[in-house]
Amino acid sequence: MSDFLGSFCLVLHGHLPYVLRHGTWPHGEDWLYEAAAETYLPLLAMVDECVFLDATPKITMGLTPVLLEQLSHEHFKQGFEHYLEDRAQQAAYDLADFKKMDNGHMAFLAERWIKFFNDLLEQFKKIDRDIPKAFAAQAKKGYLEILTSNATHGYMPLLYHDASIRAQVRAGVASSERILGFKPTGMWLPECAYRPSGDWDPPIHWGRVHNRVGIEHIVADEGITHFFVENHLIENSRSEQVFNDGKWWKIGWEEAAKYPSRGWRSVNEPQGVNSDGTGLSRAAAIARDPDVCESVWSGEIGYPADGVYLEFHKKWSPKRGLQYWKVTGKKTDLGDKHLYYPDNVSGKIHEHSQDFVNKIKDRLRAHRDLTGKCGMVTATFDAELFGHWWFEGPQFLRDVMLTLNADDQVNVCTTAEYLEANPVDKVVALPEGSWGDKGDHRVWANDQVNWMWDIEYRCESNFIRFVHDLPWKKNKQVHELLKNAGRELLLLQASDWPFVIRRGQAVDYGIKRYMQHVARFESLTDIAEKVAADNEYLGKLTEVEQFEIKDAEIHDVIFPDIDLNWWIP
Repeated sequence: MSDFLGSFCLVLHGHLPYVLRHGTWPHGEDWLYEAAAETYLPLLAMVDECVFLDATPKITMGLTPVLLEQLSHEHFKQGFEHYLEDRAQQAAYDLADFKKMDNGHMAFLAERWIKFFNDLLEQFKKIDRDIPKAFAAQAKKGYLEILTSNATHGYMPLLYHDASIRAQVRAGVASSERILGFKPTGMWLPECAYRPSGDWDPPIHWGRVHNRVGIEHIVADEGITHFFVENHLIENSRSEQVFNDGKWWKIGWEEAAKYPSRGWRSVNEPQGVNSDGTGLSRAAAIARDPDVCESVWSGEIGYPADGVYLEFHKKWSPKRGLQYWKVTGKKTDLGDKHLYYPDNVSGKIHEHSQDFVNKIKDRLRAHRDLTGKCGMVTATFDAELFGHWWFEGPQFLRDVMLTLNADDQVNVCTTAEYLEANPVDKVVALPEGSWGDKGDHRVWANDQVNWMWDIEYRCESNFIRFVHDLPWKKNKQVHELLKNAGRELLLLQASDWPFVIRRGQAVDYGIKRYMQHVARFESLTDIAEKVAADNEYLGKLTEVEQFEIKDAEIHDVIFPDIDLNWWIP
């Protein structure tokens, strides 16, 4: 048997909720600035470094439409420059403090921070202050595959109307294509949340919905060829069809359990998806390999928990403070952390990157031994883990890419490249689920947040009625008001708001942001109804109504080209 084992696909999911013009610190634009400084720019630099070292990096990079919209906006670009200048200045203040304390090592670390932020500012200017454009350029060179997603990370399985799901997908694809200059064919399902075809019961008492369309069909209708799910959806899938002797064959549900050597229910092979039993698949599902991913993301055994790496949580000053300490130990109190020593890091990164590559090879070897086929290991992570949460993460990825480029047993590729070379030979029906707690929807539907779904269902139901009933195709004023209302609907549907509330991370901010978008949506649709009933009403707007329109236009400045046809089948 050949020494070749299979392929490795690194998938990074870059996403942040809409925060422009909605606060700065501790919640708001700083989330975006931190991610750009500590993750997105370092990842771009890492790709350049690999190329400089004669390696070919291959990354499947998710950049959600709401993230692209923010990174490409002038408000972000100006704010980010000020942020980097402020960070360098903060490090200079720290340097002065450390010199007064006669602490030479902390002064050395402060000088490193000054250089770090000044270098980022220079890098940002070199790419014309356009991070999405820089990622798109790397994609066109073949180093990246860029994934699209829903417009605002709307949680598809829990939206009440299929029309709302289609609008989220259509708006997202349109935004990605406009900003990147090309249309992605891969999609990151928000929260890896999936729902099959069939009857569906909402999490609150709104009544059963019959004959829902499976998520795989909705995304395929918009040109999506592959998407990503949590491993347990593949592992609990139902066999539907198989490709043998040059044609597709309908098979029984028991085939997956009876013939594991065929690759059924394996996370090391993409699986075509069709949940309604009507025919072949138009989109493939790819699942992460949990055994390999655990080596990075686990708080107990993951590489970032090693004592030599930079400690994220301990900072020199409470507001926008910088880090000067190392992890030291997994159970070490913040007060007992030791100072960070950068010179101790490179050896540990090498050790961890080699261990990671060996785990990839072990998984591929096990799959080949079971099936006789060369499969794929897909490692999916939040992009912000690398650089933001784990400062040395981009260096780790660099070493992984360099190692795999020199190893002829493993092919490193994007997921689109793998699918092109290895078309799916099985079709499955997936169960419902997500990456969240217990694998279901409880993180986004529970006693803490179900009140949000009651409001959301009213908003989406009303909007679909307005799109069908109000004369927006003939009345420009109604058209503009409904477009602005559609933007607010997309923004209030973001999965981030129930997530931060459930997790207790930014509860007040999450509630405030959700209700702001709801209030703007209702104000705009109220005015649209009045204008539709009286063509002269726009000239009779009250001072409050004028303010409400202006308020939405000032605060919510992304998705400039809302198309009301997105909500029409």
